[in-house]
Amino acid sequence: MTHGNTGHWAGHGGTALVERDREQKLLRDLLNGLRGGPSALVEIDGGPGSGRSALLNQAVTLAGRAGVRVVTAHASWEESALRYGIADQLLAALGRPDDAPPSDSDDTVIVEALCQVFLAAARVQPLLVAVDDTQWADPHSWRWLRSLARLLPDAPMMLLTTRCGVLADGTHDPLEPGSSTTGRTVARHTLTPAPLSAAGVTELLTRAHGRPVDPAFGTAAAHAAGGNPTLLRTVAGRFARHDWPPAADHLPHLVDSVAEAFRERAARTAAALPAELLDVLRAIAVCGQDGTPDMIAALTESDGTDTARAVARLAGTGLLTDGDRPAFHEPRAAEAVLAGLGADRREQLYARAARHAHRAAVPDSGLTRMLLAAHVVGATWAVDALRREAARCRAVGDLRAAARLLHRALREPMAPASRAKVFVELSAVVLATSPAASDRHLRSVLLTRADASAGPSWVEAAGLLVTRGDVVSVQPLIARVLDHTDVNAQDRAALRALYWLAEHSQRGAEHELDRPAVAALPDLPAEPAEAGVAAWHCALRGQDIDRTRSLARTALAPAARDTTPPAAQLAACQALLLTGDFAEAQAALVAILVRAQRSGTRPTAGLALIVEAQAALHQGSPEAAVTSLDRAQHVMPPHCWHPMMAPAPAGLRALAHLALGDVATAERAVEGVRPAGAESGLAWAYLLYARGRVRLAGGQGGAALADLLECGRLLLARQVANPVLLPWRSAAAAAHGPAGRGGPAADLLAEERRLTRVWGAPDNIDQGLRYVAEVALRTVRTAKAPAVPPAAPSGRGLTVAELRVAIPAARGMTNRAIAAELSMPLRAVELHLAAAYRKLGITRRVELARALGPLGRKSR
Repeated sequence: MTHGNTGHWAGHGGTALVERDREQKLLRDLLNGLRGGPSALVEIDGGPGSGRSALLNQAVTLAGRAGVRVVTAHASWEESALRYGIADQLLAALGRPDDAPPSDSDDTVIVEALCQVFLAAARVQPLLVAVDDTQWADPHSWRWLRSLARLLPDAPMMLLTTRCGVLADGTHDPLEPGSSTTGRTVARHTLTPAPLSAAGVTELLTRAHGRPVDPAFGTAAAHAAGGNPTLLRTVAGRFARHDWPPAADHLPHLVDSVAEAFRERAARTAAALPAELLDVLRAIAVCGQDGTPDMIAALTESDGTDTARAVARLAGTGLLTDGDRPAFHEPRAAEAVLAGLGADRREQLYARAARHAHRAAVPDSGLTRMLLAAHVVGATWAVDALRREAARCRAVGDLRAAARLLHRALREPMAPASRAKVFVELSAVVLATSPAASDRHLRSVLLTRADASAGPSWVEAAGLLVTRGDVVSVQPLIARVLDHTDVNAQDRAALRALYWLAEHSQRGAEHELDRPAVAALPDLPAEPAEAGVAAWHCALRGQDIDRTRSLARTALAPAARDTTPPAAQLAACQALLLTGDFAEAQAALVAILVRAQRSGTRPTAGLALIVEAQAALHQGSPEAAVTSLDRAQHVMPPHCWHPMMAPAPAGLRALAHLALGDVATAERAVEGVRPAGAESGLAWAYLLYARGRVRLAGGQGGAALADLLECGRLLLARQVANPVLLPWRSAAAAAHGPAGRGGPAADLLAEERRLTRVWGAPDNIDQGLRYVAEVALRTVRTAKAPAVPPAAPSGRGLTVAELRVAIPAARGMTNRAIAAELSMPLRAVELHLAAAYRKLGITRRVELARALGPLGRKSR
């Protein structure tokens, strides 16, 4: 005999069932009373895994103890079409297979003959006829069992059947006892095993493991498995195989084991269900918690009544949640139910579900879940829903989900301009995990052939590539887009500005014959984007400070904020830093940063914070610079920058820590920074200058000089002459060491002074640069330290930031007045003054004027 469900697994040879005392007592009393009491008709009805077969097995054991003869049979789906299959099993168990009527006999003759065989056996010895899983009984056997049930009053017999109601198709009429002609009655009972309680689960697991079970684990197991004995048996078996103790610290294993058990049960259930129920179960698996009865009915092409009846039957599987919208308790179970479908049929089913969900206004989370598993639906609403849900996932930080949604959106047909937007969105989502893929998506935007409606996406993609530092590949792509005749004037100006911004960062990156020619920027551009880049070019060349201010203000005007690429506005902000208009630059940076944070544009936010750090350094606030750089690193970790840009934040960090007197941290900031391909970019000049300053502070004059001169070469190759950007000449002069008048150091200092005058730098910048020059000049003119040295005993001079604080202090200004004048925190003024005292070898404020020499005297 084979049984489908063998019980609750008492473990270690035990036979007692858990929380089934009432059922066992009833069976025992009925079996013990067969000799002199009534016959019995008992049906055990329950869902999969509820323990129906375990109770049948227990009845077999109790019958043996009561002296009742037992014959058993097990119906199965595979034999459900076999004529009199159950009857033949029971005849064999009775030991009288030869008493079977000829197969070609009339059914009425066969039924009557079979009934007489079993009645005769019962009259000799009380008989238990037990049939498991009668939902699979063949029609001929079921007709005979119904006849045998009507004859139960004629002999001491119990007819015990088990039935999984969810699997039964309702084609079999119920078993009914007949009227008594002998005075014997029939006791009729239906048993429905209930789920185990938490205490029952704990007891079952304790027996299974042979050790006490943590009560918290038992409660969690009861909740996870729904009190289903067979599921719990599977879980206990898996724990035993892995030697996991049933304790609270193994709850993750419990959750995984229950999920796997649900999957296995769902696979077995799906294999056994009739087609109409399986179709409904698959529809529920596809729709999930968003499936209304109407949606399920539409997917199965049945009416609402049939669907409701099917759902009610499927509730008995224990796989589904309760309520108006049934769904699977466990996603793995849903996957198992759909596994029998081929990939194409499964995708078609999901696509149909998505269409119904769209018409039913299902939320985007549910609709897109269906779309992710569906084949192409070819509808605009699908793309819109996928993009909206991707934006929501991105906002909550689930970038992986957002990327899946946008990749799926790209499978749908759409207008080129819409496809370009999706590529821009996808680039932002994958930036943190795959910067190279992010750039690839942006390049795809610029390669998309479209009409002028794609202009904003072209501008955004080009601006993001430039901002992140991918200036080499973006130039020919921008030139290709500009070659389109249908780009509108505003977008054309923005693209041209970005082209020349990239060109200045990496001159001659592509041969001019490899791309269409791009018109140069006008001398006085009216378009804000072009004005911002032109301002930066003027500032770098160190020519016409007033024109630079005017151009930068055009780019940063309120009316230009929403139409000018952030990269061009950030260039304008950097130009204002070199003109000394810090307040204007800072206000514009705040506005750019707020917009970038709202839109989630990491490269723009990161670069804005880096420029903010530059502003802090120019104003002598290295602490604020470090804070800005820390924020930039959070927004854009080092791996997110293109190699062409990566050296810049490292160099600025080194300069900030150097200004704070922390040479060791400054050394670590520039140590080993050499991204492949970065050596020819403008950002590399920042690193060379910072590394040269760090090496100079560490007494490595030769290495410092090499870095600083290379920095100068890179800058001059790009026509960057403005000493306010990176005063490499005075630093290189100091690195030359002692030299005579007219030597290289003096020439460098003289050239720096000349360029500063040409630029027309404000007093605070000009004084700082002149002080650096003076310190370097004194160092190279004499090897003997002055009585009041302008540098610390180590030979390190004051930083520009320290000088900007020390000069007004020497001239009589209070710390608070200096802080107000320089827009600097009072604490920063105090720290810079303390550092200046230490480096100059003085201890009192009154000594500052003498230590600084001419710079410390009041101007006349």
